[in-house]
Amino acid sequence: MLEENDQVKVRKDRLAELRANGPTPYMNRYKPSHRIGQILGKYKDSKAEELEANPVSVTVAGRLMSVRGHGKTIFAHMQDGTGKIQLFIRQGETGDFENAKKLDVGDIIAAEGTLFFTKTGEITVRCAKAPLLTKSLHPLPEKWHGLKDVETRYRQRYIDLMTNDEVRAIFVKRAQVISFIRRFLDKMDFLEVETPMMQPIPGGATARPFVTHHNALDMQLFLRVAPELYLKRLIVGGYDRVYEINRSFRNEGISIMHNPEFTMLEFYMAYADYHDLMDMTEKMLSQAAKEVAGTTSLKWMGHDIEVGGKWARLPFYESLETIGGVPKDVINDHEKAKVWLKSQGVHTEKADKGAKVLEKLFEVAVESRLVQPTFIYDYPLELSPLAKTKEDNPNLVERFELYIGCKEIANAYTELNDPEDQFRRFQKQTDLRDGGDAEAQWMDEDYVTALEYGMPPTGGEGIGIDRLTMLLTGQDSIREVILFPQLKGLPRK
Repeated sequence: MLEENDQVKVRKDRLAELRANGPTPYMNRYKPSHRIGQILGKYKDSKAEELEANPVSVTVAGRLMSVRGHGKTIFAHMQDGTGKIQLFIRQGETGDFENAKKLDVGDIIAAEGTLFFTKTGEITVRCAKAPLLTKSLHPLPEKWHGLKDVETRYRQRYIDLMTNDEVRAIFVKRAQVISFIRRFLDKMDFLEVETPMMQPIPGGATARPFVTHHNALDMQLFLRVAPELYLKRLIVGGYDRVYEINRSFRNEGISIMHNPEFTMLEFYMAYADYHDLMDMTEKMLSQAAKEVAGTTSLKWMGHDIEVGGKWARLPFYESLETIGGVPKDVINDHEKAKVWLKSQGVHTEKADKGAKVLEKLFEVAVESRLVQPTFIYDYPLELSPLAKTKEDNPNLVERFELYIGCKEIANAYTELNDPEDQFRRFQKQTDLRDGGDAEAQWMDEDYVTALEYGMPPTGGEGIGIDRLTMLLTGQDSIREVILFPQLKGLPRK
């Protein structure tokens, strides 16, 4: 077998020959009569004798995925974005047979002819013509194992998509997830909107932003960490129900669950609270599973997960005791909590004060046990600078997080609409920033001004589209559901 460099040389020699003698190896246009999926859907269950008695003419186009030559006969498979079909190319039946013999796997070609079934029962195009449309200069990975090298798969996703049917299927399902969400919210009279991706103040989430500079305005801007504060400005403006399927950016670490550029759904609903959103989220995601995965019984992260039926709901502090097994005296004493965490082998340098200790306790003791869909609600005030406090306990806020497969999928609040309270909380966040917390939120005085005009009681929620797609397709790495994930740069040559 020729080495890859030798195969490239052979293909380039053929390219030179084509350029010299024609036809052009890079066609301007070609208009097929059918997509392959249409043919398979309509004719694959036909009878062989029916196609023989009533020939069906088709012209299709796609990438040549395999070629098997037998003297004067060639069998091949062509693939487009909807499916794969076999081709039958034969001397005396196919025009320009000599050029057809020089086609390489990976070439983009057309097939013009009639449909028939082979003796093995496979629907096939009997080619009267098989013109080259685009010459491929690189061989594809070996057909029996496809592209497996993970680094290459992510860096050269186009090869991954060419050769791995299951990868293409994941991104079809991702599109179905987003399509379903739009239809679900549109039916509830939500309005889809767009808000700025470059913001003068990076608000709406506790995260480190990316920084850029606008030359004409001579001002510092930030890629948004969340669209939240702009969407709530729209609630103030009179749109009672809004949503955005948005790209957000956080200048943080990369892991199987995190990519610095990611997709979120955020929606805000006037005259709703966090209990309403729990009901709505349960309904939306269970229906999404039925539509996209075809079932509510899922496998993810090594777990069997059921997203149908009623989901568990548990207050934050109660979950620490009943699920995490953390003693009550530990929960109520930060110093004891730090000792307890250290006994679990957890470093507490970044969680050495206030609610950060509680946050770490929850992460260590509870998250890994939340396999089935579970709403954890009523969070400590210090962890939620944009959420409304509970009427009967001002130390807690009306917030929930949804966990499935031990991973956070959604985060929601009854939104804070008291401008004076919001200003005080922003000021506390500013103090944290001044004290060295790079992830603390920024003061946004214009947002406070918006609240001064009056925001109705409102519930708001964010759902990670990437993680939701991971759940519904059974993928354990976020890189498997993002077409072009962020990767460490290659060394300079």
